[in-house]
Amino acid sequence: TCSRNASEVNGAVVAETTNMHRTYRFDVRRYLQAGDNTLAVTFASPVRYADRVSLELGARPHVNHHPYNAIRKMASSFGWDWGPDLATVGIWRPVALETWSIARLAAVRPLATVAESQGSLAVHVELARAGSEAALSVRVTAGGVTATAHVQPAATSCVVDLTVQDVDRWWPRGHGGQPLYDVHVELLGPDGDDGDVLDSWDGRVGFRTVRLETLPDEHGTSFALVVNDRPVFVKGANWIPDDAFPHRVTRERYAERIAQAQEAGVNLLRVWGGGIFESDDFYDLCDERGVMTWQDFLFACAAYAEEEPMRSQVEAEVRDNVTRLMPHPSLVLWNGGNENIWGHADWGWQSRLDGKSWGLGYYLELFPRILAELDPDRPYSPGSPWSPNAERHPNDPDHGTMHIWDVWNDRDYSVYREYVPRFCSEFGWQGPPTMSTLRAAVSDDPMTPESPGMLVHQKAISGNDKLTSGLVTHLPVPDVFDDWHWAMSLNQARAIRFGIEHFRSWSPRCAGTIVWQLNDCWPVTSWAAVDGYGRRKPLLYALAHAYADRLVTIQPRDGGLAAVLVNDTDEPWRGGLVLTRQSYDGQTLQREERDIDVPPRATATVPLDRVLATPGDEKSELLVARTEDARGLWFFAEDRDSLLTAPALDAVAERTDDGYSIRVGTDSLVRDLALLVDKVVPDAVVDDMLVTLLPGEHVVFTVATGADVPLERWLAPEVLRNANQLLAGSSD
Repeated sequence: TCSRNASEVNGAVVAETTNMHRTYRFDVRRYLQAGDNTLAVTFASPVRYADRVSLELGARPHVNHHPYNAIRKMASSFGWDWGPDLATVGIWRPVALETWSIARLAAVRPLATVAESQGSLAVHVELARAGSEAALSVRVTAGGVTATAHVQPAATSCVVDLTVQDVDRWWPRGHGGQPLYDVHVELLGPDGDDGDVLDSWDGRVGFRTVRLETLPDEHGTSFALVVNDRPVFVKGANWIPDDAFPHRVTRERYAERIAQAQEAGVNLLRVWGGGIFESDDFYDLCDERGVMTWQDFLFACAAYAEEEPMRSQVEAEVRDNVTRLMPHPSLVLWNGGNENIWGHADWGWQSRLDGKSWGLGYYLELFPRILAELDPDRPYSPGSPWSPNAERHPNDPDHGTMHIWDVWNDRDYSVYREYVPRFCSEFGWQGPPTMSTLRAAVSDDPMTPESPGMLVHQKAISGNDKLTSGLVTHLPVPDVFDDWHWAMSLNQARAIRFGIEHFRSWSPRCAGTIVWQLNDCWPVTSWAAVDGYGRRKPLLYALAHAYADRLVTIQPRDGGLAAVLVNDTDEPWRGGLVLTRQSYDGQTLQREERDIDVPPRATATVPLDRVLATPGDEKSELLVARTEDARGLWFFAEDRDSLLTAPALDAVAERTDDGYSIRVGTDSLVRDLALLVDKVVPDAVVDDMLVTLLPGEHVVFTVATGADVPLERWLAPEVLRNANQLLAGSSD
């Protein structure tokens, strides 16, 4: 529950609870009576509670309006720069009355390790006894192997060890399979193997190793995840609560959202510290699909008291959730919190704290101690961002993790190239939700970027100004709302693709990126790739292109240009690289061929000849670097400064068994061709988007929908979109 909530049974106060992030268990035997019994829960205002307790603990700095750092509750429920201020209160996970006798399983922690093909499972069991001091037994079955340990009279814990031969290792998606092994634990009564089963527990484990490498090198200090002794480049996205009312998120919704992450090429979701410890369904699905999870402890953008009663609540929730989540092989990293250490360094906290505790003891002492006890084989980082030396600035690009937010807040996305982080765990760019989501959520007439409903659904400080400032370098600001919506959606997608391609081009020096953010909790203009109604924004498709297993990108290097080939597969990448400089009308002006041989999980840089890379007319020429299965483009001029013209499209739509097929060809250069299918059918899905066509090329879009609509609707200029339109005039 969410604030100081009093629970009564038959008029007697059982307990007061103040923490949303933990479980509670109360002995109610003395309150029960024959016949009907009544459980009554009285809720208090979480905002008033936080206001009062913040003074009792001593006011500490935080972002946003309310002192969410004084209450153990989902921080973002008090409002964030993408979420509404809806501080909920209530019972949000199941309540049950349980009966048991003799003893029960209080906690089960299966520690799975692997060496070669031999899996080892150490199942740590904690018991609760009901006054009994009898000898008991714990039996564990996993991978076809059964082992039993005896629990001495009055003892409350034991460890059951077993070995599983010839195990298959669990791998992140793109690196191998995701075999999972069922674990069945039984607590047996005093008669041992022949006794009654007093309690049982079922879960799954995966056998894999994981470590975090933070090693000094010529560039600084690395930050790299290594799974089964293989460095894994993280192609990640940040995860926030998927609903402002998180109890509404079902297993089916988790499955849909994680599937969308997979479509985008994502192999890791970071569960952000201003949210919640998600339900078991989330982690189960990530286990099954090979999507790694990085779990923040729930501390975000604030200073936190380390004194009682806060400290005991924090320790209880951490113990509770580490025990619950540690069996999941997809969980590869615990993290102390979000931007708290950075905030202390740079956000003016130190003078305001005036010597008060602010959370560092949690991140550097309490959490590592609990993890060493409960989950010793999984890595931990004290914060994000974090440099692995307390004397360094926490957001140093050369050491550990980095957040890059000056680009969105103050500059232009081209500035991403000024950074070569060792690991970028937050960066992002805003864009509006899909048009069908906007129309369903906002009733402004006329709808404009500054109309009242639109502004309610823009939570970032000066958000619209930043959208405009970030667009004008690349494209003119449209006057028609539909064009504005498309321009901002496109610019968001371009910004993030630009950043990811740059960061990946520096792998393995840069070992991962986690874009802000995958999802939204309501329909809002935000950094998300999937909007608050679960619809794919153009950004999701840009992620799929930028996170492709094989990437060709053209990047500045040593005063010139280079083609960088990133091979994130287990096979060598061999063949030919064709490099051309050509005009917008399709003429080849310069051409070269190179042989390539990029080893598995490696990056190769091919410097370009200056003649090839020097345009005769930068406004009407581009570079193309292509292999048999990938292509990279370099435009010498921004769209608004180029000679990009209105495209001549040859487009045909046809019905198929599962929806529609739209073939689009062109005799001219068309940048970022997209099919905004939600404008036709809100829940239709297109397979690709943001495809640039050179003269003479074509693309076929596949649309999945059961709706019956006129074929010409798919070809309307406000649906079949491209960047050229934003220079040639409105979609009209």
